[in-house]
Amino acid sequence: MEGMAYGAGKAGGAFDPITFFQQPHTVLRMVSWLFSLVIFGCIANEGYVNRPDEVVEYCVYNRNQNACNYAVGMGTLAFLSCMAFLALDVYFPQISSVKDRKKAVLADVGVSAFWSFVWFVGFCFLANQWQVAKLEDNPLKEGADAARAAITFAFFSIFTWAGQAFLAFQRYKLGADSALFSQDYTDPSQDAAAAPYSAFTSGDDLESPGGTGSYQQASGDGVFDGSAGYQRQEY
Repeated sequence: MEGMAYGAGKAGGAFDPITFFQQPHTVLRMVSWLFSLVIFGCIANEGYVNRPDEVVEYCVYNRNQNACNYAVGMGTLAFLSCMAFLALDVYFPQISSVKDRKKAVLADVGVSAFWSFVWFVGFCFLANQWQVAKLEDNPLKEGADAARAAITFAFFSIFTWAGQAFLAFQRYKLGADSALFSQDYTDPSQDAAAAPYSAFTSGDDLESPGGTGSYQQASGDGVFDGSAGYQRQEY
């Protein structure tokens, strides 16, 4: 992909929403955003039930509050993470520094891989607690659909976040076109500081003709001395 740096062209181009929403990593990010919203919403709204003779509500996953807290907390954080990286995707083509683009892509790889692992743990945790849940704790099976939905979308989230990590890694391997992007940033002040040194070097080069001139002057002096000696002759 000529003229590209980590999956985007040179900075300064106009934002194209159609192209943006057609990008594979953008699609996966929006799907992950939707899945995290579903997980959070299901548990927050229907994830707490109680027995007919009780007033206090407990987590639908075997009355384990940690399971519901995990689903709600991770769902909320994943939702915010998706929003943050969607904003970064919008701003990414405007980043002119290749080093900053590299850092952004590496952050995408790390965060996406982390969330894939988090949802793998969440899926195993929620599925286990739902499997060992006692029927007498929820005889009416309230919130059962919400509990299964959270488990299902936690499972799907493993692959959507893993897909994001894979695509980000592909963008990292793509790198930058060395013909259009400089890998090393040079401070203009350093260039200005180097200018006098370059001028001094040029001056040194000019010393050679000067040196030749000195030699010629020396030769001229020698001729003059010889001429002076000739003038001292007496007839």
